[in-house]
Amino acid sequence: MYEIFDHTADLGLRIRAGELNDLFEEAARAIFSVIVTNVGEIRPDEKVQLRVEAEGREELLHDWLAELLYIFHTKHMVFSQFTAEVGRANVIGTATGEPIDPARHEIDAEIKAITYHGLKVEHDKAGWLAEVIVDV
Repeated sequence: MYEIFDHTADLGLRIRAGELNDLFEEAARAIFSVIVTNVGEIRPDEKVQLRVEAEGREELLHDWLAELLYIFHTKHMVFSQFTAEVGRANVIGTATGEPIDPARHEIDAEIKAITYHGLKVEHDKAGWLAEVIVDV
């Protein structure tokens, strides 16, 4: 589950999940739901393998989302399905989607960057919580 909240000139995402892997997957879905209005129309035609390494959960989440955003900007791809295996110092996963088709994909917001401002990944009795601020 995720929700979007306004943050000054940026956009915030609050993500909740029962498991850490699910939190990273849900965060990726949240990013692409901001980018593509009709994310449900993204076809699962191509799978991209991802691996990011970083120290700490916040840095891992940042780098995971930044890598997905990099692929969106450089390879012009959109994604709707994700897998993530979060380790101590890495995330290994996949993103499944297709190249952007302007006739079918409604691009709503251009996310310029994932920021470190207010970034958090926490565990409590309810499960995992992440907050991410993105530069739009």
